Amino acid sequence: MLTDALIALQIFVVAFIALHDWVPLDGLNDVRAVQATDSPGKLMAVTALSTLPFAVGLAGSVAYVHARLPDWLTIWLWASYGMCFYGLLRAWWIPYLLTDEPVRAQRYQAMFGRTHAFLPMRNGIRPNTLHVVLHIVIVVILVLLVLTLV
Repeated sequence: MLTDALIALQIFVVAFIALHDWVPLDGLNDVRAVQATDSPGKLMAVTALSTLPFAVGLAGSVAYVHARLPDWLTIWLWASYGMCFYGLLRAWWIPYLLTDEPVRAQRYQAMFGRTHAFLPMRNGIRPNTLHVVLHIVIVVILVLLVLTLV
């Protein structure tokens, strides 16, 4: 059951990273705004490079679904999701909760200002609902990885 949950959440992460800047999700994202902020080439490169480590982890997890995860895969998952967690703290939660970063706030407002959000604005940043869901999923994956070690 733990493995199934880990795989399901990894599928969500891979799909999110691969698609959220390209496929409109009715108020949860603003594809036009994101694509107006970054060039198509840059967006394509960022999408491919961002998706790759999580797709490798997902493929490995699926390959070993009925066995204990090999050490290399456990390290891969910890490294990729650990770095992702650090990245989301640095990109979203530290500026939101602790620091004033006007340039980041302006960029986020342009890209996500018309998307659904339930948190109040702080330091010019308001994490949108879709990213908050992703961040919760990342934390749950890290918890599941801890549980797989027990």
